[in-house]
Amino acid sequence: MESERQRPLVQMLGITKSFASVRANRGIDFDVFAGEVHTLLGENGAGKSTLMNILNGLYQPDAGSIRVKGRECRFSSPREAIAAGIGMVHQHFMLVPVLTVWENLVMGLPGLKAVLPKRDVIRKIGELSDRYGLDVEPEAQVWQLSVGEQQRVEILKMLYRNAEVLVLDEPTSVLTPQEVRRLFDTIRQMTAEGHGVVFISHKLDEVMEISDRITILRSGEVVETLPGRMATREMLAEKMVGRKIVFAVDKAVLNPGDTVLEAEGICALNDRGLPAIRNLSLSIREGEILGIAGIAGNGQKELCEALTGLRPIHFGRVLLRGKDMTGRKPMDFLQAGVSYIPADRKGTGLVGAMNLRENFALKNFWRKPYARGPFLSWESIAGETGRIVERFGVSAPGLGIPVRNLSGGNQQRLMLGRELSGTPDLIVAMQPTWGLDVGATEFVRDQLLRQRERGAAVLLVSEDLEEVLALSDRLAVIHKGEIMGMVEDPRSASEEELGLMMAGIRREPAIEGEKAR
Repeated sequence: MESERQRPLVQMLGITKSFASVRANRGIDFDVFAGEVHTLLGENGAGKSTLMNILNGLYQPDAGSIRVKGRECRFSSPREAIAAGIGMVHQHFMLVPVLTVWENLVMGLPGLKAVLPKRDVIRKIGELSDRYGLDVEPEAQVWQLSVGEQQRVEILKMLYRNAEVLVLDEPTSVLTPQEVRRLFDTIRQMTAEGHGVVFISHKLDEVMEISDRITILRSGEVVETLPGRMATREMLAEKMVGRKIVFAVDKAVLNPGDTVLEAEGICALNDRGLPAIRNLSLSIREGEILGIAGIAGNGQKELCEALTGLRPIHFGRVLLRGKDMTGRKPMDFLQAGVSYIPADRKGTGLVGAMNLRENFALKNFWRKPYARGPFLSWESIAGETGRIVERFGVSAPGLGIPVRNLSGGNQQRLMLGRELSGTPDLIVAMQPTWGLDVGATEFVRDQLLRQRERGAAVLLVSEDLEEVLALSDRLAVIHKGEIMGMVEDPRSASEEELGLMMAGIRREPAIEGEKAR
């Protein structure tokens, strides 16, 4: 008889799931043992999220079965999954910002009394925090916490509910290098105590560091499961996409030209009316990529919106080729040659209910030949949309389907193609590769480098340090809406030094390679 130690905590057998004509999972076998980190790896659209949403009770499989400690289960909701010991920490945190940490932990628990057991909850939070190194202030409101602290709350919430298997979806995408190491310490402590962890990430170096086993999906099927110690970046990438991936960035040496954008002491508020950008100054020249590194929520979104006319500036001014654009409308920035690639492709960048042609028209309805007087030329719009689909490799059954039916990677390619159509002078790109697989990431980075070589000025805002270090000609670090330091030669900066600046520590004197401008 199979012993408890040999039996998986969770076993998924022959999982199949289709959405209309699209088969997301094709007979997938996947398991997690006590004391291991089992990484799930694959391109966007490979079926990872569908498989984990089935395990988490959000979807039900068309075929196949789930066994928890040998007992067959079928979950119709996340509540049933967590009751069976399976918890998922989503990439977008499921917390209520105005509630405290301890209130978020007990929210939704069955059998709660009218008077919540605050003292008992806080005591248990303290015990779990000490045990797993998850320091948080139980009575702090969630909106007051850093992104790293909010992630700790999400993990605590699952542990509070006695989860034995934790699914961590892109858990390091919003953390500093120091916070990543701290998270990995927590994961190792959890597995040492017998928890099983499913780790989902596109960061291959981290996957190799933390994984005991790695299962690679492609087109909804398992390609291979291998021990983490046998993996290399090149091997994993090739198995994910079916071709060799070049990781080295081939960036031509260019002499930057005239200044395209100048921001002089700008200040802006966030959506709650609180200061988000504080006396911030920067400039970008032709043929140059200026990288902005920082932890999410430190003013990056507000900065990008202020530089594209989407958010009012309360002090300071923005100049485009010497012309004062302060207070101008977004359309004025568009007409001045500014393109914006927002991080939120589903909410800000694209309209999911509209089709591909309509989403292209949203940013080009006023330009010839797409506009003929007060009317749209749908023939011209369809022609250019088709060229974008072909040039940028957008996988879509037709131009008339709603954009929401595309995978995240294909949505990103469509938005990128739309924003780079024509010859923009300034490209503001916020998290352009966020959530993309290695193949799509390689493509997006290549497109930004081509724009740089064409002579465009590029502002690259990314929380991926490897990305900003590889692509940027100069690099600034932002914390709470202020620039902590400007690095003239990104190759001279270590991730450790940048991580300290991302945490709000100014480097005085300037780090090696930095020159006063």
